[in-house]
Amino acid sequence: MSGFREVQRLAYDCAEAVAAQLKPGVTERAAARMQREWLRERGVRDWFHLPFAWFGDRTAFVNFRIPLQFFPTHRELEPGMAFILDMAPVYKGFTADIGYSGCLGLNPVHDRLLADLEAHRELILREVRERRPLREIYEDVERLMVRQGHTNRHRAYPFGVIAHKIDRVRQRRWSPTLFGFGTQSLKGLASDALHGHREGWSPLWSPYSFSDHPPQPGLWAVEPHLGFRGTGAKFEEILVVTDSKDPQESAFWLDDDLPHVRRWQEEKAA
Repeated sequence: MSGFREVQRLAYDCAEAVAAQLKPGVTERAAARMQREWLRERGVRDWFHLPFAWFGDRTAFVNFRIPLQFFPTHRELEPGMAFILDMAPVYKGFTADIGYSGCLGLNPVHDRLLADLEAHRELILREVRERRPLREIYEDVERLMVRQGHTNRHRAYPFGVIAHKIDRVRQRRWSPTLFGFGTQSLKGLASDALHGHREGWSPLWSPYSFSDHPPQPGLWAVEPHLGFRGTGAKFEEILVVTDSKDPQESAFWLDDDLPHVRRWQEEKAA
């Protein structure tokens, strides 16, 4: 697990470093490039997917209809504007996929969204430990969003996924990408999909029938994404699922020393 924890922390360190450099006038494309350069300087040569950046109402995927709309644009950051940085580096053969939500200055809507995400982290862990079908957990997450007054923005992702499995990736000297995704990682996901289809499970955690099965042991990159009036916020981090009979060991978040978790802890202590 240490290799996955290392690359996840590296990705979050990158997100915090880039977020600290954001200022009015920076574009999504520039923010994505900053993430790529920061990680490459530290040895990253492959990706599950290349870095994304979304600003303003694009954090809530407003009017997103086709996959190309997810890619960074010339949208400029403005004071008070929310942003999301999303990256999935592969480092030493280990994969992480993280999402970091922030805002440039004061934004009460963003603060509320980020605070409300804590309940989703707790709900997901609790129900995975109960071995509820992934599709039912998805529906419970969506119901919680509705009670909070928010909309489910991860429904805008391909297949509406809230999570996907990740794994080790074979290191190569040259690591090409296809539509922003690392080809080695895509091969691994396709292999998981084929293997899972034969056994009745899917590496994609979605609202559809192919996710109507208990949590499959492995590592899952989980990303509940809330939206409210043109502002979105999410976290994305690794959830470990095992076949242990001990509830505490059957599922756990890989690392609790992450920016969003520290923020919640600091707010409680204040």
